[in-house]
Amino acid sequence: MKRTAETARGWKGAAIWSRGFRPFFLLAGVWAVVALALWPALFLGQIEIPTTFSAVDWHVHEMIFGYGSAVVAGFLLTAIPNWTGRLPVAGMPLCLLTSLWAAGRIAVFASAVIGWVPAAIVDVGFLLAFAVVAGREVIAGRNWRNAKTVAIVIMLATANAAFHLEAAMGGGAVTATRAGLAIIVFLILLIGGRVVPSFTHNWLAKRGVAARPVPFGRPDVVVMALSGLALSLWVIAPDQGWTGAGLLVAGATNLWRLYRWRGWITYSDRLVLVLHVGFLFAALGFLFAGGHAVQPDLVPSAAGVHVWAVGAIGTMTLAMMTRATLGHAGHELAAANATQFIYGAVIAATAIRVTMAFLPACTVMFMYAAASIWIAAFAVFLIAYGPLLARSVGKAD
Repeated sequence: MKRTAETARGWKGAAIWSRGFRPFFLLAGVWAVVALALWPALFLGQIEIPTTFSAVDWHVHEMIFGYGSAVVAGFLLTAIPNWTGRLPVAGMPLCLLTSLWAAGRIAVFASAVIGWVPAAIVDVGFLLAFAVVAGREVIAGRNWRNAKTVAIVIMLATANAAFHLEAAMGGGAVTATRAGLAIIVFLILLIGGRVVPSFTHNWLAKRGVAARPVPFGRPDVVVMALSGLALSLWVIAPDQGWTGAGLLVAGATNLWRLYRWRGWITYSDRLVLVLHVGFLFAALGFLFAGGHAVQPDLVPSAAGVHVWAVGAIGTMTLAMMTRATLGHAGHELAAANATQFIYGAVIAATAIRVTMAFLPACTVMFMYAAASIWIAAFAVFLIAYGPLLARSVGKAD
């Protein structure tokens, strides 16, 4: 514990511990397959697991705070060194942080055996530890502009703690579920709102295209504020008319932001185009959630939730994981057939899962179909990108 950061990062061992994206993206992919493979049978009561959570609560918790937190950690541990100019967290500290995430998955899975309080302490402990690590890097690098990302990680940890408490006290965690989902959606709007136009600008400039995305500016700040307010209202009172109005405004203004980035021009480059698709799902999630609040008989609540959870989070996280892995492994930033399959599969899984919300009589068939296609997307991700994550390939990180 007394070793300096430089010594702790002087890692000469396995490549997987050289950068945060390597273990966390790999484990996120594994968990996306495992958790969804269990989900349909768990929901239908065909299997049981020793968790204190209900089947639905375990599913949503592990997608938001399990899979989601792993991707957030992998992304930020890779992005923060670029923001601060400091060396990446690597070696034993990274190994310990990854182990804490894995311990959280085990603790939640076996919470009926060890008790919900110890499980909550271990599970929430990962996000708190990660917030400390990320905060230390931001402070040491005096990168105050990105301190808000650390605040969002702390908010995610708080929502996770609230999830455990709400589930234990009330038998369900619907409010904390909305809070966790809203935080990750907001993170997509925040980070995606910068990287999508930036990557698009670079792609267009490289090809000599005169058109350029409109860069992040004051209008984007206003839209972000409206989006944050709408998400907060949705967490607190998802079925109120005024919440619906706020969500619809936020959705429309985020579609306007997306239009200003001229994503349709990038159709030939799937690595860039998929970022626009992921952001599109984030904007559409507001419209579906708002539509439910205004017309609950026409738009089921599950539609908006899964446009965000499967569409926005699934698509955007896979887009960032594939792009970051290719770049840091020294490979050309191009979407091979396997990568295009991954993107197409997660989009198809979104369409099927949202359709399922409108056709409850077909729940079992659509559930298995959506889960199978989701699993296929991440299985191909592990096959195509697992070797790049697990070992040094191409140029150094």
